[in-house]
Formats: sequence, C-alpha cells, structure tokens
Amino acid sequence: MATNTSSSSSRRGFLKSTTGAGLLICSSRVAFGYQANELLNIAAIGVGGRGEDNVNGVSSENIVAICDVDQRRSARIHRKYPKVKHYQDFRKMLPEIDKEIDAVVVCTPDHTHAVAAVAAMKQGKHVYCEKPLTRTVYEARMMRLTAQNHKVVTQMGNQGSAEEGVRRATEWGMAGTVGPVKEAYLWVGDGDKPKTLPKEKPPLPKELNYDLWLGPASERPYHPSYLPFTWRGWRHFGSGQLGDMGCHTGNFLFRCLQLQKLWEVASKEAKESRLIRISGGATGVNVEGYPGASRVQFEMPARGDLPPVKLTVSSGESMRPSKDLLHGHGVGSFGALLVGSRGSIYSSNPWNASSTILNKKNGLKEPPRTLPRGVDHHREWIDACKGKGKTFSPFEIGGPLTELIQLANIGGIVGEPFHYDPISGKITDHAVASGLLHRPYRKGWTL
Repeated sequence: MATNTSSSSSRRGFLKSTTGAGLLICSSRVAFGYQANELLNIAAIGVGGRGEDNVNGVSSENIVAICDVDQRRSARIHRKYPKVKHYQDFRKMLPEIDKEIDAVVVCTPDHTHAVAAVAAMKQGKHVYCEKPLTRTVYEARMMRLTAQNHKVVTQMGNQGSAEEGVRRATEWGMAGTVGPVKEAYLWVGDGDKPKTLPKEKPPLPKELNYDLWLGPASERPYHPSYLPFTWRGWRHFGSGQLGDMGCHTGNFLFRCLQLQKLWEVASKEAKESRLIRISGGATGVNVEGYPGASRVQFEMPARGDLPPVKLTVSSGESMRPSKDLLHGHGVGSFGALLVGSRGSIYSSNPWNASSTILNKKNGLKEPPRTLPRGVDHHREWIDACKGKGKTFSPFEIGGPLTELIQLANIGGIVGEPFHYDPISGKITDHAVASGLLHRPYRKGWTL
C-alpha cells in the first residue's frame, strides 16, 4: 500500500496554522478531528506472530512501514506489504519517516515494548501496544506519563476489553450492583517452570538480528530456548504467566475497583493514604524464571467513596482461592472475583469475555448499559485517533494495571512484605523489591 505523504503533510500544516508552532504534541488528535475521514498512516514494530494479527487488525488504514528483527517471523507480512518501507531497527525508522506516519503499533517481546512505544509517543504518534504494557513497573509508569504529556491516543492490547463480558461486568461494578467490595481475587494459569541458563552455543540464524532483538536487555549468547515466544517465561525478557494473562483476566476487576484512582495525583491528600501494602510468597522461585506458584496480597487503601479492599493475586493450581467463594462453580485455571455485600461478580474466562453474578441477594437490580458496544479493540483505537470516541484501555488504565501485575511478580519473588507508593513509583522499605522495579539498559537504549 502506498504511503499517503501529501495527506500527512497537509494535516501537519493544519496543526501549525492552529497552534502557531510546529510541535508534534497533540498533533494527530487535533488534525484527525479536522479531517476524520482520512486513513491513518501507520508503522508497525514487531510483525511476526501476534504482531501479524495486530497488523491485520489495523489493515483498513494505510500501512506505511514495518519493522522486525526476524525475517523468518515477519516473512508473511513482508509478502503482504512488499512495497512499504521495511526496517529492522525502529530507532532508525521513527526519525526517518517521522513526517509520513501518524500512529505506531508495537508488538515486540515485553522487554522492548517501552523503548519502542515511548520513542513513538515522544514524536507525537498515537500508539497501540500489546499487553502487558511493559516488562517492569517503572516502564509502565513512564508509558503512562509519556502518553499524558504528549496527549496522544493510546490503547493497550488486552483485546477482551471489547467483549460484552468485560463491559457488562464493569457496569455492574461501577454502579455498585453487588454492594461495597472489600475482598477480591485474581488467579492466572498453572504456574511457571524453572529456568536454567543453557550451556551450548548454537549458531545464530542468519535471518535474525539478535543484537536488536536483545534491545535494552543485557547481553547473553543466543539460544533458541529464548525465542520465539518462549522468551515470556524468562525474567530477562518476559513477565511469566502473570504478565502474559494478568492484564486480560484482571481487566474488569481493576476497573470495578477503580484502582487507577490510586495513581491519580491528589491535591492535598496525605501520601500515606495511597500506600499499597504488598505481601505473599511463592514456590519454585528461581533467578532466571518465574515461580512455579505464587500468592500475593494487595492491601489497597480507599478510593474516594470506595472502601479499602484486599486483593489476592495468584498463579499456579495450589494457590487458587477456595471453591467455597464460587458458590458451586468450579475453580478453573483463570478467574477474577469481586466479593460484595450483596453478591459477587465472577469471570472464569481468561479474557473476561463472559461474566456472571453469584450469590445474588434479594432486590439486586441490573444497572443500565452505559458503555459503548459493537466496535472491536483495534477499530476503537483507530476511531479515537481520528477524534471519534475514546479507547477503553488507554495507558492511563493500562499503565497502572500493568504496574499491579508486575508488582505481583515482585511480591512472589521477594516473599516479604513491602509498601508501594503509586504516586512516586517507589518502594522505600525493601531494597530487593525496589531493585526489581526496573533495571539498567544496555548502551544505546533509553526511554
């Protein structure tokens, strides 16, 4: 598909005439509100595997460039778009085609989400980024703040957000249908397997630029046990089963509890009232991989009129909640449960695609439908970029949700209590936990 460069230039010319400066901040949002029927000019970073699905999800628009470090994994998209610009290094691509694109789709492994997405947002580009938003807590915080500062339209790729189950459960929770919730549970998967550094050194595939694939992660020799996809179970690259599915299965729960409010800056509220106490432990903890099973408790303070809530996040069969909480429903591998005074909201679907109310009390009334329906997750982002509606998983939601999931990983690994301040993004009472909030980047890679 050909690049619509003249269209892009006219949009940016309009922006300059309305702002009096050539700044890219808020550029696409303003411009697309002016010419909403034009196609978005999109670049995609990471186009193999799940990335191919995301490119297909935005294929109604103008695909300008694709970037991937692995020619094997990206071969089908290369064949589908033979005439667009092809890159391996997004750090070269983004400045080179700055004036040709309006938005960027990021679907690399977890450890390179942040460096790619932040670079795009700093150039004023709207961003769609796969879940989990980032590999570290700090990266998620920076993604949210960068999106906020540059006023771009964002969407985290937890695609179940478009499903009826998520939206209806969110309406139930936001309306207080089951009464005050003081107890909640999120459980994900069957646990991770321990990892041991491989000793052999097989030849590097000629189609793979492994140095670029490593990105900001510290150097280690290539081995096929790291990629493709298997990177997710390695702490060096991924986020384990919690990172993989937590932002899906915990989606409606996070919204119903309005936990994002803890990340919103309060005017004169005491900082201590925002502290989240995190405690728990895990089995099968190892340096290279994620625990075989974990259970972590979050003691969340009040959020406005909502009471404090104890949220238990777990992975692995042995750490799942008691079946008594589910009133006859089986405890499967995935679940999200809000226990209210007048009933419970429950989803056993990994993507929250379905949900139900358990243990209903007499007089419980269904709230009206207030959230939009009928638009898929990619289309919603595209429409919002053009000034039509809003996204359901912007980084102001996806960032804190990702922080929560990564904090659960930290809680299981350290096995000791600590407190997290969502306003400052710091842990001051546990040095090991604090050290896991982020890690140094290799030379040449920055946020």
